[in-house]
Amino acid sequence: MKTAPILAAAMLAFSLAACASSMAPAKSADTGIGQVLVDGKSMTLYTFDRDSTPGKSACNGPCAQNWPPLMAADGASASGDWSVITRDDGGKQWAYKGKPLYTWMRDQKPGDTTGEGFNNIWRVARP
Repeated sequence: MKTAPILAAAMLAFSLAACASSMAPAKSADTGIGQVLVDGKSMTLYTFDRDSTPGKSACNGPCAQNWPPLMAADGASASGDWSVITRDDGGKQWAYKGKPLYTWMRDQKPGDTTGEGFNNIWRVARP
């Protein structure tokens, strides 16, 4: 009965993957401007004022090169204040309280918040 351990391992892996996909994709961290949401690498997350349609990102093409979206893995699902939106290119992106989330290419290390107020349309995401 060598299939039982293999089946058990497969079920455990599936369960862990399901749990991971339903966990919040970000956490909060203290920066020089207060508590902000950060990604898994502790990089500051931002919202875009032009994302005015709920569940839709207005930052595509060159904008998304400068402001990389916080991408969601296949199978990621909404939970609480967290949702997953579909981008124009078909990719999945995390949103917090309906606002799509992004990092900023000019932030170099955890705790950087250089995108705050950029062009008066980018804001740090706050918990």
